[in-house]
Amino acid sequence: MIGRAMRDRWIATATAVLLAASLAPPALAGSDQAATSAYLQADHRLVSTVTSRIARIEATLRGVLAGVRSECPRAAAGSPQDGQSTQLSNEVIGAMITAVVALDRPAGHAFVAATEHLRWSSRALTRTIQSYVGKVRTLSALAQPRLCADVRAWASAGFHALPPSTVSFSPLFMSAWVAAGELPAGLAASETPGERPLIARTERMEAQLTELEAREVQTWGQIMNALELWP
Repeated sequence: MIGRAMRDRWIATATAVLLAASLAPPALAGSDQAATSAYLQADHRLVSTVTSRIARIEATLRGVLAGVRSECPRAAAGSPQDGQSTQLSNEVIGAMITAVVALDRPAGHAFVAATEHLRWSSRALTRTIQSYVGKVRTLSALAQPRLCADVRAWASAGFHALPPSTVSFSPLFMSAWVAAGELPAGLAASETPGERPLIARTERMEAQLTELEAREVQTWGQIMNALELWP
């Protein structure tokens, strides 16, 4: 037979477990579903906002190209192709992306505000989404680089030393550079059937943005050629 002392310890342990369960957060399946719903809505709003501005985005990027052609044509003429030229090439991309972000910073801020507190029972999914949210936060706060001034400064140094502005901007931008819209596969476990039409609309818009990015690779190449800068 079980001794009274041992029985009492078991009763105390069982009581503690039941009490802890009663004080624990609600079932994770429900909280996962709520987090997923909130994220899907916020992601859709962000992607929808960016997609609605495709014409303005294209005009803005043409403006970046026109600015380089008028303000600093051939600024990197005679420059080497090395690690420093790669960092300036990254700054060219950053100048393009931050010009686009500047069209509607509030959209990025609103996305971050709606998603930065979300958590899932899957730590991997939470890390994936919060990493994305952090990158959107960084991009939304980045100021546009002074591309022409930075390339000229590099040229003035005989192409031996990048200006501090490039040294600080380029790696920060590259570490945060993401496309608008992110739907990790892990969300599927807590999606509801009613949310699938929303997901399908978001994915169609993301496809439009992917096509836009592919087209604008040509603009990047034109800017690089205008500067005579080699990645």
